[in-house]
Amino acid sequence: MNNLVNQNSQDEQAEDEISLLDLLQTVADNLKLLTLGPLAVGVTALGISFAITPTYTATTQFLPPQQQQSAVAGMLASLGGLGGLAGAAAGLKNPGDQYVAYLKSNSVEDALIERFKLQERYDAKFKQDTRDKLEKNARISSGKDGLITVEIDDTDAVIAAQLANGFVEELGNLLDRLAVTEAQQRRLFFEKQLKQTQDKLTQAEQALRSSGVNASALKSNPQAAVVAVAQLQAQVTAQEVKVASLRGYLTDSAPDFKQAMTELGALRAQLNKLEAAGNGQSGANSDYVARYREFKYQETLFELFAKQYEMAKIDEAREGAVIQVLDVAQPPEKKSKPKKALIAILATLGSGFALLLYVFVRQALRNASQSPESAEKIGRIKASFRRAFGLKPTQAKTST
Repeated sequence: MNNLVNQNSQDEQAEDEISLLDLLQTVADNLKLLTLGPLAVGVTALGISFAITPTYTATTQFLPPQQQQSAVAGMLASLGGLGGLAGAAAGLKNPGDQYVAYLKSNSVEDALIERFKLQERYDAKFKQDTRDKLEKNARISSGKDGLITVEIDDTDAVIAAQLANGFVEELGNLLDRLAVTEAQQRRLFFEKQLKQTQDKLTQAEQALRSSGVNASALKSNPQAAVVAVAQLQAQVTAQEVKVASLRGYLTDSAPDFKQAMTELGALRAQLNKLEAAGNGQSGANSDYVARYREFKYQETLFELFAKQYEMAKIDEAREGAVIQVLDVAQPPEKKSKPKKALIAILATLGSGFALLLYVFVRQALRNASQSPESAEKIGRIKASFRRAFGLKPTQAKTST
């Protein structure tokens, strides 16, 4: 029994050795083809690479505007919710990614398309096709070092450098229209609030003048009471805005939100108490007091917003959305594509592998054709392929 097992093992080893020798014999028989074929393909690919239009890559690196802590961040507490709402959007987890998105925006791309006449240069029928071509030629990335890199490919070295620098310039133009930094966001917020409050203050002043001032109104001396009510109304408004801003990122059960609601309830109770005390005045007096109260209320808000608006403008001027260019793109002296040596090597290796596979398959078919059973199977396979492609089956030759 052991002798039989040993005999089978020896037979299998002999078959493996014969198969390996057959493969080596096949390679040796076709050594000329396997050597000269890939070399010819590699030389041909190298020659073709010289006919390919060279591509140049221009690179620029810059440091995007940095988020800074404003000088009046602590003073926003004087406005309560207004200050919180103005600074809620401040602070970015990864500002570099945001500026990369700006560079890839349609606004920047369209500006470059118009500036450099890229639609004609890329021979594109539609602007979207031009954008796609520009995005294909542009590589924009943000590194861990905080620098943003813009790489542009073009067949003209000068145009490549101009496009790379153009991306940075158009980003600066875009940032001039957007409120990106904390100071810019606060300035924009208070600018809107200041304009609205100014309009309301003008209306309140006109209403107060039209009410007239009589002796009984002067005797009532409502100024002290009205000023207190107006200031309290301003505090209620500020607290309401604070609650609205907290609701955006806190739940109703959060301690800070509950405390803000408690403070708002207390302010409203004080305001209702003061307003109830003034409701017993006569009609003329009541009309004058109400209009005077509205005037002082808008005046107080206007002063608060004006103060914070000026602070935001100072911070914006100090901070600024400054783009610091580290490396200005220069026309590259060497082309980046095509890589002739790499093309030749890959073509040689690829064609060598394809020819080796072809030689083995051809030899396998030759060996199979020597067996009647295998020859019949090969014939059926060929017939199936011919039927699949709609070719006529081959006619067997008849001898006369």
